[in-house]
Amino acid sequence: MRVAIAGAGAVGRSIARELIANGHQVLLIDKEPRSIKPERVPDAEWLLADSCEMSSLEEARLEHCDVVIAATGDDKANLVTALLAKTEFGVPRTVGRVNHPDNEWLFTEAWGVDVNVSTPRIMSALVEEAVTVGDLVRLFTFRQGNANLVEMTLPASSPYVGKPSGLIPFPENCSLVTILRDGQVYTPTPDQPVESGDELLFVCHADVEEELERLLNPDSHN
Repeated sequence: MRVAIAGAGAVGRSIARELIANGHQVLLIDKEPRSIKPERVPDAEWLLADSCEMSSLEEARLEHCDVVIAATGDDKANLVTALLAKTEFGVPRTVGRVNHPDNEWLFTEAWGVDVNVSTPRIMSALVEEAVTVGDLVRLFTFRQGNANLVEMTLPASSPYVGKPSGLIPFPENCSLVTILRDGQVYTPTPDQPVESGDELLFVCHADVEEELERLLNPDSHN
């Protein structure tokens, strides 16, 4: 897979190293000469250019990229990069870094962003996930399909403790994908019971999140 990353700062370089380690081809783009440090990621391609300029993206041959990651420290630049990548070069998948939480609402398909990554939101979700029991916590949003990855630590008061997951009437547009228990990851089967303290991960439509929480933890809505 060929991936272009706009923004060759610490974030962009870290992403590049991970992708290269996983066998992908990576191009790092940055308009600041001081950010061009090939010795930091020697296996990547490097391009001194402005990712908001059409001519720069043409030079980067963006039409041959499978993914474009807009990872600069400027939300405006990330939005423009994603929009150009999607509309002018037909890049199949775009990822946009959200630097300021107030701008998160802009990072949608309307601006060419398939997936947005908001560090403040991720950190707050992880804190909630670590300390809450019985509340549904949204961990990640999949822009395509308007679905979310959500988590609940099953409380002892849940009416479904000890019951097979196949007998739980989950809402439509909702799927239990993983059970985390005692440091182990389990792929749920219909006859596998859920237990108090299990971390249940679901992919579900935003419209059914409240219904799912009410089903598994009725006490939260009393």
